[in-house]
Amino acid sequence: MSSGWPDPSGGCERRSRAACRILRSGEAGVRAAPQELLIYEMAENGKNCDQRRVAMNKEQYNGSFTDPSSMNEKKRRDREERQNIVLWRQPLITLQYFSLEILVILKEWTSKLWHRQSIVVSFLLLLAVLIATYYVEGAHQKYVQRIEKQFLLYAYWIGLGILSSVGLGTGLHTFLLYLGPHIASVTLAAYECNSVNFPEPPYPDQIICPEEEGTEGTISLWSIISKVRIEACMWGIGTAIGELPPYFMARAARLSGAEPDDEEYQEFEEMLEHAETAQDFASRAKLAVQNLVQKVGFFGILACASIPNPLFDLAGITCGHFLVPFWTFFGATLIGKAIIKMHIQKIFVIITFSKHIVEQMVAFIGAVPGVGPSLQKPFQEYLEAQRQKLHHKSEMGTPQGENWLSWLFEKLVVVMVCYFILSIINSMAQSYAKRMQQRLNSEEKTK
Repeated sequence: MSSGWPDPSGGCERRSRAACRILRSGEAGVRAAPQELLIYEMAENGKNCDQRRVAMNKEQYNGSFTDPSSMNEKKRRDREERQNIVLWRQPLITLQYFSLEILVILKEWTSKLWHRQSIVVSFLLLLAVLIATYYVEGAHQKYVQRIEKQFLLYAYWIGLGILSSVGLGTGLHTFLLYLGPHIASVTLAAYECNSVNFPEPPYPDQIICPEEEGTEGTISLWSIISKVRIEACMWGIGTAIGELPPYFMARAARLSGAEPDDEEYQEFEEMLEHAETAQDFASRAKLAVQNLVQKVGFFGILACASIPNPLFDLAGITCGHFLVPFWTFFGATLIGKAIIKMHIQKIFVIITFSKHIVEQMVAFIGAVPGVGPSLQKPFQEYLEAQRQKLHHKSEMGTPQGENWLSWLFEKLVVVMVCYFILSIINSMAQSYAKRMQQRLNSEEKTK
């Protein structure tokens, strides 16, 4: 019969089963529109494509196909094995892997420098010129000494800032150890000397009141902020530079399609996958930071960088993952950390260590029942010793309270520096263990 409909018997070999059933039903008198046939065939083809995609997602491992869940389980075991390589659990293996990782890094850097001989030669020539300028006598030496002093000052505080923020939250907290105490000492000296015109040198290494002291009440908050602005801004620039590794890591992973074995980045990807089901406060806070950075852009990054934010590493990873331009990320981070955040922190420290606040704190310590007077005495002696130093009156001897507080602070600095060094050793040892695991996995896949 010639009804204009497809031949149900001749077309079934070329069509899907669902389409053939429709054709046969059409032959029985139930006419199906050509559009309905097309919809059924598209649905059937889509189902087949999904099945093929699932099959293609299975990776070949050691000659057999393994589903992604098994691969994820193996990655988890490898990660746990690496995390056990720490000095307090496996000291010999950790030190061995640390030494081998140093050799591998030196080899890689040597190879890179060898392939960039023109840059190395230019750097060596520039270094030779600078050395000659530094050692040759002449009228330029006063400018050289001034530049050297400023360069060392800037490099010192920038380096401390980098140490504070590098390492995805495991850095050395140099604000509490160096910058905060420096601002506090300048604040105490400014109120004691009634001036911020400390002789240079020895400032900033040592603070001594000028010969002509100012009058009472001439010190303002702004004058102290201006005195420590250079050190604080340089430290803030260093913290902004220290935030670049998470950004570059996530950006390189997104562009290459590789999955870096970093806990922060994997946590970020898991958070993206389970964003709608996040319930705990930490996950919601991280998701809020990620949404703010992703949706608001420059001003979102600026807002996250302008406040003390332990989750800012996540902002760097987010910007790298979503390919935010470098200068958008770094510019907002630099303004937020080196200008806005640093002024907030400076004002807080200066107000906390202003003269009347310190006197009230010491009086409050003395008012504690029972142990108050015994705790108050070392602080009073320490403050009195600092006043004597500021006024060149160190011949009276060193009070006992100063030794006790100085000893405590020195031990705190030593403990934090040792912990930072240990974290570097453990991290580099685990990095070498990761290299070994990747090498073994690649060898097993090629068998």
